[in-house]
Amino acid sequence: MLDSTGVIRADRQNLDEQKRYFATERNIHSLEEAMVNADVFIGLSKGNILNADHLRAMASNPIVFAMANPDPEITYEAAHASRTDIILATGRSDFPNQVNNVIGFPFIFRGALDVRATQINEEMKLAAVRAIANLAKQPVPEIVNLAYNKTNILFGRDYIIPKPLDPRLITTVAPAVAKAAMDSGVARLKITNWEAYEEELSKRLGLDNKLIRVITNKAKQNPQRIVFAEADTYKILKSAQIVRDEGIAKPILLGNKEKIMRLIEEHNLDLGDIPIIDPRAESSSLDSFGELFFRKRARNGFNYHEARKIMRERNYYGAMMVETGQADALISGLTRKYADILRPAIYIIGTQEEVTHVAGMYIMITKRGPIFFADTTINVNPTTEELVEIALLTAKAVQQFNMKPRIAMVSFSNFGSSKDPQAKKVKDAVKILHDKFPGLVVDGEMQANFAFNTQMLKDNFPFSELAKEGANTLIFPNLDSGNIAYKLIQEMGGAEAIGPVLLGMKKPVHILQLGSSVREIVNMVTIAVVDAQARKNANI
Repeated sequence: MLDSTGVIRADRQNLDEQKRYFATERNIHSLEEAMVNADVFIGLSKGNILNADHLRAMASNPIVFAMANPDPEITYEAAHASRTDIILATGRSDFPNQVNNVIGFPFIFRGALDVRATQINEEMKLAAVRAIANLAKQPVPEIVNLAYNKTNILFGRDYIIPKPLDPRLITTVAPAVAKAAMDSGVARLKITNWEAYEEELSKRLGLDNKLIRVITNKAKQNPQRIVFAEADTYKILKSAQIVRDEGIAKPILLGNKEKIMRLIEEHNLDLGDIPIIDPRAESSSLDSFGELFFRKRARNGFNYHEARKIMRERNYYGAMMVETGQADALISGLTRKYADILRPAIYIIGTQEEVTHVAGMYIMITKRGPIFFADTTINVNPTTEELVEIALLTAKAVQQFNMKPRIAMVSFSNFGSSKDPQAKKVKDAVKILHDKFPGLVVDGEMQANFAFNTQMLKDNFPFSELAKEGANTLIFPNLDSGNIAYKLIQEMGGAEAIGPVLLGMKKPVHILQLGSSVREIVNMVTIAVVDAQARKNANI
């Protein structure tokens, strides 16, 4: 062990009790000497005190925990350049193997409090360590892969410790600590049903907001330019400040500059470096945007003057910014009807190839986890073929969140129990999906309760593909049922609704609910950023 004056040796004067415990009589005086043939280095000191020669002097497969913050004892790049067999951990979130107390201390206290432990002893701390170590060797949930923009995180040199965003930490570490407290005699309460305790731990987190935390972390890795078409409202400006400050997105504001500046001053907002564009005052852009729009819509009822004039409308202008690459996604809808935003987006950006109908999807954040609802906003009474397209668009969107879609095509009927045309079109859609997309987990037609109650499915329809895990995605037979369902669950079931996420567009356009809260706007911006990232990665 070393302090600021060198190796803590037994022959040093004035050592306090703690340092005397670690004092050595070995003939080692400096860091350089200590590193020779060392297996492990643990640093909690200051940045850049190690160099490549120090690491090259260590034994094979050395373990280096360089945990000084914000600058580690040696940089990640320098450490890996020094030798290829190193196992390196730092306190930084932007490198593999982040050592952070958030992995341990909340769950140590959680377990201790839940059994009313009189102390936190060594047995409890060791139980936490072993639980964390064992968790690192388990298969990583897809939600963790998504958070860190990886496809398959595996135990190895770059993953020796769980990620701080791993949702399994609370249900792994806290029970281990609680059990150790009981076994070591410091617990005043006993837990007998460990399965029920783990379920209770999950519920204590409230609504399952892990998805939001994960996509927020992903958005921060590569913020995108988001154009806000309704920047002359306080909620939009406050949301823009939040996503800018938190590194989620790079906002662009559309609207009357004087009004926007008044709102900024009135509400004491900090938006000094965010660009503000007033489409009515941008003559050069109006000319180029108007000409492009005229070429797109010349044979659809617009002459050149009308095309230029309509570009003064912010939803058209914002859509054209996305189309021409001046922005990565458009957010609008806080004060406008859905159709007023959808129409310009369709005219200017258009749909993806082979997509004939766009659809709307809500992400319902529930105690069961995220559940995806479609179509909830656009198609009034879709045909069988349109239901197939909606299901495929939704499945693709769910996969974008690194989750495997398990789709229930819901109806008032169960697997042919009704011959009504409304039920039959759903049944026919399922058959098409089974025939043409055999890898997709989808079933129906079925009533909504069967979609989630796996025991009912096993008892009554054991052949169903959803009997094992249940559904995480619902495709509704018409707009009535979809819209009513998500609003009922939102208001009476206590779920949080994120959306609507617009599916099938060539470039990211996302429409807010009328009167959305600042939190809902921030969530939609985060979705838009991740959507834009995914499209760029896929070169769409």
